[in-house]
Amino acid sequence: MNAPTPTPASPSATAALSLPVQGMSCASCVGRVEKAVRKVQGVAEVSVNLATERIHIQPAGKLDMAAVVQAIEKAGYEVPSQTIELAVDGMTCASCVGRVERALKKVPGVTAAQVNLATERATVQGSATLEALLAALDKAGYPGQPINTQAARAQAEAQAAHKEAEYAALQRDFTLATVLALPVFVLEMGSHLIPGMHHWVAGTIGLQNSWYLQCVLTALVLLIPGRRFYTKGLPALLRGGPDMNSLVAVGTLAAFSYSVVATFLPSLLPAGTVNVYFEAAAVIVALILLGRMLEARAKGRTSQAIQRLIGL
Repeated sequence: MNAPTPTPASPSATAALSLPVQGMSCASCVGRVEKAVRKVQGVAEVSVNLATERIHIQPAGKLDMAAVVQAIEKAGYEVPSQTIELAVDGMTCASCVGRVERALKKVPGVTAAQVNLATERATVQGSATLEALLAALDKAGYPGQPINTQAARAQAEAQAAHKEAEYAALQRDFTLATVLALPVFVLEMGSHLIPGMHHWVAGTIGLQNSWYLQCVLTALVLLIPGRRFYTKGLPALLRGGPDMNSLVAVGTLAAFSYSVVATFLPSLLPAGTVNVYFEAAAVIVALILLGRMLEARAKGRTSQAIQRLIGL
């Protein structure tokens, strides 16, 4: 994503490390990531920034960054792969190229490493930190240094594209959820705003038919724009680490399930409790998506501002 990411035993016991983390959506996610990383041996201090989606780690000694990445992924989040370009000195032949590539591939977190003898450059992909890669090169006898021009620009562009895609997806889902949830809200709660609305609905399409229509529209809201909450929230709940997605999933499913029973099997409910809450489930999904959309836009602007400052 942006700057350096994970790797093995860090060469410096005191140098702070930073890596990107994707999938966080609330303060609960931040706490879960921090808690998971603190359990890794060699970690002294951990802080996670939700706005920039990065984790900062202060090692207490030798730190296995592969274990850090594994802990983050086990908690249900993702450490994205990155590409780092290095200038490598001292190579004179194809044998040197092979030694440099082998040294880089041994660094935990490296998924691919290519070395060009003519340009004296190495391109490394994976989640290894820059410090670990430079230490591996020094140990192999080929000192290296980072190339920050095109690589940094490419990573910044990739992050910006990711933010834009996330915002566009949330905007699309919010629009669809609003279009589907609005009729449900009007049918069920319109009488609170418009006198006689309830009697008009009962006298035209009928109360039961109104419930059928609300059920279909709400199901579409939960299955299409609201699907993201269930694909992330329910697995997190099963892992014993519920997050904001889990809260939305449980709340909306409870309201929808009760309403379905009230609509199709009212005899199962006690007398006087046959009511539907389809509008609660649909409106909650729409409002949470609105919040996520505004959050994604704010994060995108923050990232752009940071990149402009770095450029200065």
